[in-house]
Amino acid sequence: MTLQHAQGQPEPRRGLIDLHLHTTASDGRCSPAELVDRAAAAGVTRLAVTDHDTTSATGEIRALAAGRGIDTLPGIEITAVENGADVHVLGYFIDPADEELQRFLATQREHRVVRVEEIAARLAGLGKPIDVTGLVADARTQSMRSIGRPQIARAMIDAGHVATIDEAFAHWLGRDCPAFVPRSGASPESVIHRIHAARGLASLAHPGRTRIDARLSALRDAGLDALEAFHSDHAPDERIRYVHTARSLGLLVTGGSDFHGDSARTITPGSTSLPEEYWAAVEGAQQRHG
Repeated sequence: MTLQHAQGQPEPRRGLIDLHLHTTASDGRCSPAELVDRAAAAGVTRLAVTDHDTTSATGEIRALAAGRGIDTLPGIEITAVENGADVHVLGYFIDPADEELQRFLATQREHRVVRVEEIAARLAGLGKPIDVTGLVADARTQSMRSIGRPQIARAMIDAGHVATIDEAFAHWLGRDCPAFVPRSGASPESVIHRIHAARGLASLAHPGRTRIDARLSALRDAGLDALEAFHSDHAPDERIRYVHTARSLGLLVTGGSDFHGDSARTITPGSTSLPEEYWAAVEGAQQRHG
């Protein structure tokens, strides 16, 4: 197996594979219909929507994508917590109807709502008040809607406190910033177990951003199936390194754009695509164990 794609060389034109996309069901800017339109226009032929802690867009995405000739697989991005830091775990081929999974996700989303309220209170105390009433009400009345810091950043822009989302995170919402509130949640091992219980495969999202390389062997032993080597934040050398790491640990490789919506960054659906050779291994593993 060659690493030419990890080195940034073009892949054969078989259609793009993007296994990391977000919609308005969590912190994305595109509705399911808008996202499918964007993906189709970009040449994506296989996708997974991986909204944070919710599967509410799964059915709509599947129906819309089928009408555009796009294959889909059910996905999710679940936020685990380790030493106060976020660890995002992607789940693929999960059963969205799994009742235990949905109860777990409901708890995850309630943690998110409480955190949003606490951050808003801190911002008010810092002289940067925002109105999160509608956001919180929407999350609680639309019981599968997932909210988080990106929506707070947008509220800060609307209130005139910052000019961009990046500014909001850099000065107010990021770790060690004045309005940062640590997240409550399950351990990575617990999240991996929950994904497996819902008949899915678990992949560590953007390991180059998460920076827990020292834990990868232990997470593999806990059942981790894959690493997301191909990601918009990974430079070509990081892609190569994580492909090698996955291979050495006996893990699969996944990838995607992590598209949330238009921003200053040039990320679009399919802008980071998983090469076909790695997708074939993922699909084969699911067929053996699904």
